[in-house]
Amino acid sequence: MTMIKRIGATYSEGASTFIPGYMDSTKFLGQNVKSNEPGYNFIFGYQPGLNWLVDKANKGIITTDPFLNNLFRQTYDQRYSITASLEPVRDFAIDINLDKTISKTYTSLFKDTTGTGTYANLNPYGGGGFSISYIAFQTLFGKFDPNNISDAFRQFENNRIILSQRLGVKNPYSGVPGPDGYYDGYGRYAQDVLIPSFIAAYTKKDPNSISLLKTGEGDYVKANPFSGYLPKPNWRITYNGLTKIKSMAKIFTNFSITHAYNATLSMNSFNSALLFEDTLLLGYPSFIDTTSGNFVPYFLVPNITINELFGPLFGVDFAMVNQISGRFEFRKGRTLSLSLLDYQLSEVRTSEITLSARYRKREMKLPFHLKIGKGKNAKTTSDVTFAVDFSIRDDINSNSRLDQANSFATGGQKVITIRPTIDYVLSNRVNLQFYFDQRRVTPYISSSAPLINTRAGVQVRISLAQ
Repeated sequence: MTMIKRIGATYSEGASTFIPGYMDSTKFLGQNVKSNEPGYNFIFGYQPGLNWLVDKANKGIITTDPFLNNLFRQTYDQRYSITASLEPVRDFAIDINLDKTISKTYTSLFKDTTGTGTYANLNPYGGGGFSISYIAFQTLFGKFDPNNISDAFRQFENNRIILSQRLGVKNPYSGVPGPDGYYDGYGRYAQDVLIPSFIAAYTKKDPNSISLLKTGEGDYVKANPFSGYLPKPNWRITYNGLTKIKSMAKIFTNFSITHAYNATLSMNSFNSALLFEDTLLLGYPSFIDTTSGNFVPYFLVPNITINELFGPLFGVDFAMVNQISGRFEFRKGRTLSLSLLDYQLSEVRTSEITLSARYRKREMKLPFHLKIGKGKNAKTTSDVTFAVDFSIRDDINSNSRLDQANSFATGGQKVITIRPTIDYVLSNRVNLQFYFDQRRVTPYISSSAPLINTRAGVQVRISLAQ
């Protein structure tokens, strides 16, 4: 327990409900103590669903005016974050963070359409966004060729029939497998099949145990169709205890090793489907779209994204007693974006190596005279810093389409950057910098041309501040 140095947690939740046509009066804190309406639970934050509205309407406190055209509106926003700092041994620090964000809206036209006390819930519509910290590097280091289907994508395709069977058995409106093995309403392109199949494949999880989406009607604004997907911790590890070794302390004043991983799973713009039906109110979709042959779920998700980065996978930062310092980092990451409109996966892979070095020479004399300050005839002496920054970055974009034999590269480039500089302080007001900066871009597709940008020169910085 002593390795736990700090734990922090933040939780915020905001919600609102607007009920048009409310006819009862409000007294103390918004509550009518005589009629006991709208209820202490509501005035203290309860977010009602359709059944609550129907109950209030039956009590006669919702107007029967058929000309009411204001929407019943609800919003909901939930965010929480957990952070922890651990130190298992001295100078070995582990920072952990875990995050979740969900936002939702719900609107409907709840009104008496005839003026006779018969209420209808017209045009219900919901939407929102969902994002959690996640772990998906299990397939990041596999063999990758932008022009060939990856093993993870093949597994994604194979997972679909397993998920179709799981969903078909659960849904009372289905339960009938077709000749291809896919259950009725849960074909190879059904949203409820694709999302868990994709997550299971790219995180190397068992498709028989991966969480399913909640696809039934969710008129309760706090209902989360992705509640089965829980946030997972990301981390940053730093170790700077090597200078405690005597032999290392003679050479280095600082030597730090770092490793970090950050990833998110997000579905940023889901919305309710107008054609959704649950005929027997069993909590599952019952209407099959005649075009696709699949059930229409309550929420439609146009896109799901996994974004991850080892930043860095391995990094070293050091400073030596002879005024030499440097930094090395190797970063690796990818972005997976699955479109549920055209059933295409876009994969962007990034690798980057960064190397920088600095050397500071104290009291270096210039080989010429400058009339600066009082010593007009003396050679100018000051500290000079020699530096070089070098980086190689690879970005490769690849697209894969379900049930197609090949994938194809859609973009990407290799970028090599080198920047040596010399900084010399002439006085407390004047600074000189000699620099050379070159950037080479080599594209991976023929639609773009190679590019080289080179800059070189001298910069003079003069400070006029007192």
